[in-house]
Amino acid sequence: MSETAVSNSNGDLWLFGYGSLIWKPPPHYDLRIPGSITGYVRRFWQASEDHRGTPSSPGRVVTLIERAVFDALAGEPSAAAPPDRVHGASYRIPAPHVDAVRAYLDLREINGYSMRHTTFWPAPSSGPDAPPVEGCVVYIGLPSNPQFLGRQSPQAVAEVIAGSAGPSGANAEYLFMLEAALVGLGEGSVDEHVRDLAERVRALMKGGKGQGGRGGDGKGEDSELKTQAVENEVERIRSGESGRAGEETEKVSQRER
Repeated sequence: MSETAVSNSNGDLWLFGYGSLIWKPPPHYDLRIPGSITGYVRRFWQASEDHRGTPSSPGRVVTLIERAVFDALAGEPSAAAPPDRVHGASYRIPAPHVDAVRAYLDLREINGYSMRHTTFWPAPSSGPDAPPVEGCVVYIGLPSNPQFLGRQSPQAVAEVIAGSAGPSGANAEYLFMLEAALVGLGEGSVDEHVRDLAERVRALMKGGKGQGGRGGDGKGEDSELKTQAVENEVERIRSGESGRAGEETEKVSQRER
């Protein structure tokens, strides 16, 4: 890989997506590249009151945690610690649209996320000469924000996800779509934390505990229908019909959202 880094000095904006941005990209982008950033760990340790939950029953969504902070919070032995490379997709926003996209992102990520800059490393599938991108923007939930929950056991997180929903839909849908989108990025992009949570939530939903909103009656038939609907959406993502999550590098026409 070339060591000559690309920057935002020409006014373009590079944005890294590690959650819903992978399958629900920002408006006006003209290039999408799969790849990764380093120094962070992805966890479902962020509460969601505005998208996949409500103020009275927050759901759970992903955030990125700096590795040193994660180690202090998780207390995991080094041998069991997860890698600090996070896979996702980076989008290039042409300079004329940067202000509009920043305003869009500020609204979309308003619930506890802050902007940071990092270096993005394109995946090998992008070509041997694809340079890293310096100053790539990423939105993360800092430990100081009120929606950051700190260390959570996987089973506790799964139980919340299985029973939560918000204006954007069921929390489980978000998790399953992220799982499929990561698979669609290519070899080596699977996140074990996401995969493990998805398996736990599927088991809960098949047992009738997922109702898309806490306090449901747990009827197995309703849960099965919801599980099937989510699985259908996952298949659309995997086949490239929704969000184009499986494409390695793509150029698209500018569009309004």
